[in-house]
Amino acid sequence: IVDDDALLREYLGEVLRHAGHDTLDAGTSAQALRVIEERGADIALVLLDIEMPGMSGLDLARLLREESTLPFMFLSASDDAASSRAAADAGAVGYVVKPVDAARLLPAFEAALARGDDIRRLQRSEASLTSALAAGRETSIAVGILMARFHIDRHTAFDAMRDQARSQRRKLGEVAEAILAAEETLNAMHGAIGERIRGRGRT
Repeated sequence: IVDDDALLREYLGEVLRHAGHDTLDAGTSAQALRVIEERGADIALVLLDIEMPGMSGLDLARLLREESTLPFMFLSASDDAASSRAAADAGAVGYVVKPVDAARLLPAFEAALARGDDIRRLQRSEASLTSALAAGRETSIAVGILMARFHIDRHTAFDAMRDQARSQRRKLGEVAEAILAAEETLNAMHGAIGERIRGRGRT
């Protein structure tokens, strides 16, 4: 929780802790950066006040977006379109207008937490996919085969291969090799079947 209003930080912390969440807090963006540096691995979502002395919440959000994978949502005293647009442009996963009460905060917080989890999952999948494609030509080709055969995107194809590898307790490369072997067999059979059909047409 990052807000220059100590009473509000205390209130928000009580609401969130009562709902089962652990909280950390900071009164300035500089303090928040120190907390994030020390405890970043433990943080699932950053709740930011937009207007703060020194580095604003928007500036801190841009920094988080550039240098970390931490999702964040905004608290704002303003409900105008420009503020919500600025929050969206900064990459926020949620937006709550002050004054904040528990009935409005908790649903927005839980939704932002879920959205943040989704984004992190996608980021991990992207990193895994990039690493796998860089590591093996077979994996890259196998992903392409699945994309073409099932009309799916790269992430879906890669996730399907990874799930198959996990369910069979095999390495990803082994599943990729099996897909390539199956594709070669099908292509060979396609050619042989084509020859048979053409042969029948000549008799």
